[in-house]
Amino acid sequence: MKNINLEPTTSTPAVRFASDGRLLIEGRSLPEDVSKFYNPLIAWAKSLTTEVVKIDLNLEYLNSASSKKVLELLRILDNNEAIKNLIVNWHYEADDEDALESGQIFEDFLIKAEFRYHEYSEAA
Repeated sequence: MKNINLEPTTSTPAVRFASDGRLLIEGRSLPEDVSKFYNPLIAWAKSLTTEVVKIDLNLEYLNSASSKKVLELLRILDNNEAIKNLIVNWHYEADDEDALESGQIFEDFLIKAEFRYHEYSEAA
């Protein structure tokens, strides 16, 4: 299984998906074609066979179409029978209650995922 390394653009986040279970999506997500961007990531997640997965989600902006695809990605990981331990590190800016609430909503849709919330300040 090949790793995925995508550099960020003005409309898409950086993606680092390693077959050892270390995953990262970071930046702004408002791609013109959300399916074209996220569907390969979702397909990759379906075939992941590692027992422990840690995904860091550090999205400063997430449009509604991207939000649906990120939730779909998380559900695929959550339902992947090979994955025994799924840790979601949800990063959000200190004064961004909407971002925190989005993480909590995503958490409600998942069964085995353990969410860890990481607050940061813009000055940091």
